Amino acid sequence: MNRRSYLLPFILITSLFFLWGFAHNLDPILIPHLKKSFTLTTTQSTLVDSAVFIAYFLMALPAGFIMKRFGYKSGIITGLLFFAVGCFLFIPAANTQSYSFFLFALFVIACGLTILETAANPYAASLGAPETSTQRLNLAQSFNGLAAFLAPVIGARVIFTKGYTDAELNVMSEQAKKIALATEASSVKTPYLILGAVLVLIAVVFAFTKLPKIQNTETKNRSKSIFHAFKHRHLTWAVIAQFFYIGAQVSVFSLFILYATKSAGIGEIKAADYLGACGLAFLIGRFSGTFLMQFIAPQRLLAIYAFINVLLCIVAMAAHGIITVYTVIGICFFMSIMFPTIFSLGIKGLGADTEYGSSLIIMSIVGGAILPRLYGLISDASSDIQTGYIIPLICFLFVLYFGLKGYKPKGNYGQKIFPGYESKQRSGITTAV
Repeated sequence: MNRRSYLLPFILITSLFFLWGFAHNLDPILIPHLKKSFTLTTTQSTLVDSAVFIAYFLMALPAGFIMKRFGYKSGIITGLLFFAVGCFLFIPAANTQSYSFFLFALFVIACGLTILETAANPYAASLGAPETSTQRLNLAQSFNGLAAFLAPVIGARVIFTKGYTDAELNVMSEQAKKIALATEASSVKTPYLILGAVLVLIAVVFAFTKLPKIQNTETKNRSKSIFHAFKHRHLTWAVIAQFFYIGAQVSVFSLFILYATKSAGIGEIKAADYLGACGLAFLIGRFSGTFLMQFIAPQRLLAIYAFINVLLCIVAMAAHGIITVYTVIGICFFMSIMFPTIFSLGIKGLGADTEYGSSLIIMSIVGGAILPRLYGLISDASSDIQTGYIIPLICFLFVLYFGLKGYKPKGNYGQKIFPGYESKQRSGITTAV
């Protein structure tokens, strides 16, 4: 197939990056919202992230099996439908006023996101020349950054619209307070109902659209199990790096509103606007990073950005006032290229192990379930949410190592599997589904 035939499929796949980015970036709005509605601690509120990212760990391998057995198109449609069902579950969750029900709905959404990400990331990377796969994936992921900009700004004005201050709640009777909090919780129904309807529509579009079929031309060393994929050293390090990167990203984004209201003394709506600025910085970082990769090797740019973020995390821990908010916006800019760059370097040259390799990297997203809870525990124990930034700092050190050394295939096994590693690996793309 020629390059023009990849354009429509690439546009459709890119729309998925925006949609799951929008869902993820509503979570930082949900955390303070549900924290107030159910009077939770910071640690308890991070169960939102736990519910989401545990699904990535549990569903990544089944998603890989779906891809190998039924193809990427079937996986995409399945993921969209799971995503939609989870959105619709927000309505009974709000009606029953159950935090557990909200967590279950988020878990179902995340099951759909896991399948979508397992399919869309390698698919986007494969729609074109292998030597530009990292730039292509960063371009698609840029629309994830666009969602990171729009979701907090839109979500805050829909979900926080009926919000009550702590002072207002304190003077209410128990019955009035219960009604007020119930009203707050119900504000999530409209945005998730609309999102679910859009997802069903997009699933129908995918069902009636022909997509290029990815076929690995490599027949030797065909993958028989996930353990075979682990023989690729650079994949192992990509899994580790992605685990810590996602832990850092979720800690930064999901806890931003709680962080900004404490460190800078601003209100929730203002903090949500600054979170939108974080998303805008993330978006600009994606586009500018994609451009810079024409001149700087992706792994080198990754290492530079990781080192800068280590320094910025120190500032985020020690500074006070509005400078802390600007520091975190800077962290978001330099985080921007990390996920797609780690992903594309991790699956590069895997051949028949690509589906399993993709699943393993998606499984590592479980870092988003574990590390933010450590952030919360440190914050609660120290009574200082800024102290929790020690967690992102440590995470970026692991990303730094991957960008310096971990991305390289090592040993004789790597030499056999990756002849001409930097430029000669090919994935065949043939016929339409």
